[in-house]
Amino acid sequence: MRRIYESDALERDDEEPLAPRERQRETKPQSFRSISGSAWSDRLLPHRVRRWAVTVDLTAPDGPIGQGEDVPFQLTLKNRLPMPVTIRTNSPRLWAWTVDGAQSASHVSLEKPPTETNKLKLDRGERRRIRRTWSGMFRVSKREWEHAERGEHTIRAAVNVSDPEAANLTDETTVYIS
Repeated sequence: MRRIYESDALERDDEEPLAPRERQRETKPQSFRSISGSAWSDRLLPHRVRRWAVTVDLTAPDGPIGQGEDVPFQLTLKNRLPMPVTIRTNSPRLWAWTVDGAQSASHVSLEKPPTETNKLKLDRGERRRIRRTWSGMFRVSKREWEHAERGEHTIRAAVNVSDPEAANLTDETTVYIS
């Protein structure tokens, strides 16, 4: 099929303002190229700014919780910037939680995470909510669990980076077991 601008159906005149003009394009049009936002932020944003952009908020129930009851908690990660942010983590595990300093409420050392790194990616303005439950018990051996003592216990969550306190990528909350 012939295009109308290649046919003789139109009169082309460079002097007439309403008539189409002659094409003088030497190059062929190229499609629009785009770069992904996360690649852009990886190259342009310093690590310090990326870590500042992400906020960590940990919440748990306020009232007393009975001994042996499950304790739900929620971790919220939020990107404050209007562009995607990527933070490199120390292992494939993006974040970790502790209860009174015990990793995942376990006094038994858990398997060591792999040494390869990963990336925590948050889109522009993204708010990611992660819900977990602590059983109200501590693991004391491979097959033994004990109920937590009555009183206050601190649940803490942190993004898996080196020195999350200095990067302000950690938060904690206190629960009371009655």
